[in-house]
Amino acid sequence: MNTKGKKLVKILEKELGSMNFAGFLRGARASKDLSQVEMAKILGIARSTLCDIEKGRHLVSPGMAARIAKAVGLSVDIAVLAALQDQLKKANLKMKVMLAV
Repeated sequence: MNTKGKKLVKILEKELGSMNFAGFLRGARASKDLSQVEMAKILGIARSTLCDIEKGRHLVSPGMAARIAKAVGLSVDIAVLAALQDQLKKANLKMKVMLAV
């Protein structure tokens, strides 16, 4: 992740708390002024699946996070970081992900 991306993650975590993919995706969708139906159509998934991802009930793999980010023009680095962090949290591992690109 470049310096700009690292700064963005720190700012978001300071303002919103710990980064997770659900919040990242929900915020990105809102910033693009898309409904869940519109975003789901772009991603080629059901609206209910998107809802489950945004509520944190369905975790996505790092690969899926990257595909979602690319499809809607979001930061792939931040999306993958958030997805990996979600996986660690689910495994009850007290670790923090840092990406080097």
